[in-house]
Amino acid sequence: MSEPLELKKTLNLPKTDFPMKASLPQNEPTQLAAWQESNLYERILEVRKGKPLFVLHDGPPYPTGEIHLGTGLNKILKDLVVKTRSMAGHYAPYVPGWDCHGLPIETQVEKQLGGKGKVPPAEFRKLCREFATRYVEQHKRDFKRLGIFGRWNDPYLTMSFDYEATIAGAFLDFMESGYVYRGRKPVYWCIHDSTALAEAEVEYEDHTSPSIWVKFGVVGGGSGEAAKIGRDVSAVIWTTTPWTIPHNRALAFHPDFEYVVVDTEKGALLLAADRVAALQAESGIKEARIRGKFKGSDFSGMKFQHPFLPIEVPGILADYVTLDQGSGIVHTAPGHGADDFYSGQKYGLEIYAPIDDRGVYLEGLPEYKGKDVFTANPIIVKLLAERGALLGNHEYKHSYPHCWRCHNPVIFRATEQWFIKIDAAAHGRSSSLRQEALGEIRHVKWIPAWGEDRMYDMIAERPDWTVSRQRFWGVPIIVFYCDACGTRLEDFKALRNVVRWFEKEGADAWYQHTAEELLPIGTTCSCGATKWRKENDILDVWFDSGSSNLAVLTPKNGLVEPGQDWRPADVYLEGPDQYRGWFHSSLLVATGIKHKAPFRSVVTHGWTLDEKGQPMSKSLGNALYPNEIVERWGADLLRLWVASVEYQADVKMSERVMTQLSEAYRKIRNTFRFALSNLGDFDPNVDLLSDEQLLDQDAWMLGKTDLLAQQCYAAPAPPLNLAQGWYEGYEFHRVYHGLYNYCSVDLSAFYFDILKDRLYTFAPRNPARRSAQTAVYKIARALVRLLAPILVFTSEEVWKYLPKIKGDPESVHMTLFPKIGELATGERYLKLRQEWEDLAEVRTSVLLKLEEARNAKQIAGSLEAKVILASGLPKRQELLKAHLKDLPALFIVSQVEVQEGPLKEATGGHGLQDLGIVIKKADGKKCERCWNYSPHVGENRRYPTICERCTEALAEIQGTPAHATP
Repeated sequence: MSEPLELKKTLNLPKTDFPMKASLPQNEPTQLAAWQESNLYERILEVRKGKPLFVLHDGPPYPTGEIHLGTGLNKILKDLVVKTRSMAGHYAPYVPGWDCHGLPIETQVEKQLGGKGKVPPAEFRKLCREFATRYVEQHKRDFKRLGIFGRWNDPYLTMSFDYEATIAGAFLDFMESGYVYRGRKPVYWCIHDSTALAEAEVEYEDHTSPSIWVKFGVVGGGSGEAAKIGRDVSAVIWTTTPWTIPHNRALAFHPDFEYVVVDTEKGALLLAADRVAALQAESGIKEARIRGKFKGSDFSGMKFQHPFLPIEVPGILADYVTLDQGSGIVHTAPGHGADDFYSGQKYGLEIYAPIDDRGVYLEGLPEYKGKDVFTANPIIVKLLAERGALLGNHEYKHSYPHCWRCHNPVIFRATEQWFIKIDAAAHGRSSSLRQEALGEIRHVKWIPAWGEDRMYDMIAERPDWTVSRQRFWGVPIIVFYCDACGTRLEDFKALRNVVRWFEKEGADAWYQHTAEELLPIGTTCSCGATKWRKENDILDVWFDSGSSNLAVLTPKNGLVEPGQDWRPADVYLEGPDQYRGWFHSSLLVATGIKHKAPFRSVVTHGWTLDEKGQPMSKSLGNALYPNEIVERWGADLLRLWVASVEYQADVKMSERVMTQLSEAYRKIRNTFRFALSNLGDFDPNVDLLSDEQLLDQDAWMLGKTDLLAQQCYAAPAPPLNLAQGWYEGYEFHRVYHGLYNYCSVDLSAFYFDILKDRLYTFAPRNPARRSAQTAVYKIARALVRLLAPILVFTSEEVWKYLPKIKGDPESVHMTLFPKIGELATGERYLKLRQEWEDLAEVRTSVLLKLEEARNAKQIAGSLEAKVILASGLPKRQELLKAHLKDLPALFIVSQVEVQEGPLKEATGGHGLQDLGIVIKKADGKKCERCWNYSPHVGENRRYPTICERCTEALAEIQGTPAHATP
């Protein structure tokens, strides 16, 4: 007879090399290098070839500095989308991009040079290109560090030659379609950067302005009773831009408002009846006696004396006059406001705005001529006071437009600019650009849903698009003027010759070649001249980025179906500012040229805030940067944060948040570690059991896992029959919470706990143990794939240690999500589901009773206990009797009895009032091997300290050849 076995060595104790400590900051870079060396991204695309195409089109950030947390949030969300679609079986390429033109980079380069105009335009553009290239490379490195897969070796850049040619060609398409015109209108103007700005380039910030009430003396005219007003009366206006008073050319009245003349200690004053009290409060007028009432329409054509210039200005009528502020009479300077401008056009007023690009007066009185407008404000207020025209003056804090880049206040200034007509239809089409865009909005899926109305309202109310900029770093407007007669060249075939130059040399060709070189040889004006002058303006940077769908969604980039030359992206995903930015410009460009929206769906995320709800900024000292987070906690923790938050609202980030997520990550990691540590002797190619061979509780748990997988990514299978899962609906926080709760509650606190006895003490190849291992393996294999889009590094690490099925790919990211039937046990699960959910409910009640017994010192641990049960519900009683053999493992106790009739010593089952539970000391002695108590300990003479179950296990071990671990 052989020597007795050493009992401890007969146990299947958990063993794995998968480390308990993740050490993500140290280990992730090694994994990154391995991915790069193996060309993982390209290999993923290779295995997905021929699958349905899914395209997320990347909105291009500016390469001007270190990526901030908001950028990290954005890029990780996009990566989650792309990875989930890829693992769902789509061909999902990701082409990242950067918006390399415009003020952000010009401003940085000018700082380096020490000011504007230090070098020629061609040299300046070269410096801008070098600056952008440097930060593109830095951003690439930082984005890759976050575990984001993409075509990093060939991103799209708005400064690439092909892209610049696309922009130029798009502008010519707009021009040839009849959308483009040059006109003089008031536009937002930054006097600091000396350029026009689009609405999307203006941000509203707090600003303090002088708030003044000013008198314009009545000269005469008008109609009805108003014509009888004497010259002793002065109309009152209110403004916060005193610098525009020299350019006043009218006073606007609402035709339906009631106006009054009031006698005051400061003279007879004309204003809206409803604004008399406001005038008194803000100008210090104590007495105000009304002496006449008039209708606004009666003041049309009345003449008023300018307070300090020798001109008379007319009364005009306008519906935009309100009674919310001011006097009900609007100071109108057609060169400095949109409403003012349109009124000026209607009434034939002079569009007067004699200020230069730096906001300096070119004409006017000596007091302010040669000064910039903001310096002139107090000067003009003083001039008004000296002329007796100032009624009131105080400081007024309000929201005022500022330049998005330099954050200086802007002005409205009438200048010659290039515009795209929003209410024009392309040649041969019946609907205007605005109408087409509004129609397309209704065909797009907006997430959140409020995005649809927000986009619709913005397009519905927007003015014509100012597309010209007075800068150098961008794509020139392809326009030529005849040197002899000034006629603009409208030969589009000749103009498109410039696009071919851009394809070869980029937009720099505009600055490096003469007009005659750029145009086809012999290009002649109708006057017979052949010398041409180039336009100096460049295109709005939003036109650049808005053209990305034309430049990127192409066959060359593999982002269209076979036979297509363009297609809308499946999704755009950006922050809320892009409704007036990239979403907006992309919609207009695509609709203007392709007559279709460039996106099928649009997803919006919120802003990143600190734990107090304040926006993060360097100046406040509350900013957290992705690089800092990655160095301390690892990229997977940052990704877990992104997946855990409801990103469609503003999201908070702090050290406390990361500490909490670290604990959540630890629980997920430990779930995998438990699984791996119990699969060391399991070869799925040999040991995997069929569904029919599984124990009920294992089949039930696999069914629960299948339901979770369906919720994460929908599969049309019973009992859920979902049309869309959480991943498909971009509800990543639901995925995170679903998977985390499953790991921590269903697995760690329940299923893995009740498996330990079977896994550790049964013979290695015992069918019951193999059943447990089969379930653990399938669950781990499903979870690692469901978590792979979120925990990209950890999932790859788990995949390396997980036993493989023949044909498994090297990387988890090349796998697919669990398929229908891979986990579920079909009809069997549906049959088991209610039984085992009821048993789990009983378990909860029993565990509470065991805890009470431990607290009362009745038992030291649950294995010392015998549980006696009885239920007053026949159905539950039958269930307990049917599963009697399963109950000790389910409760982790040594013995369970189910008795008929009520238990005298029983107390209620904590919510199960029909259930009687009694906890007693287990019968027998403690088994040295499995630690269960049994009356049969000592019956085995060879192993007198073990129970009957362990006797069977040892016999099986001794009679079975050792299993060769693969």
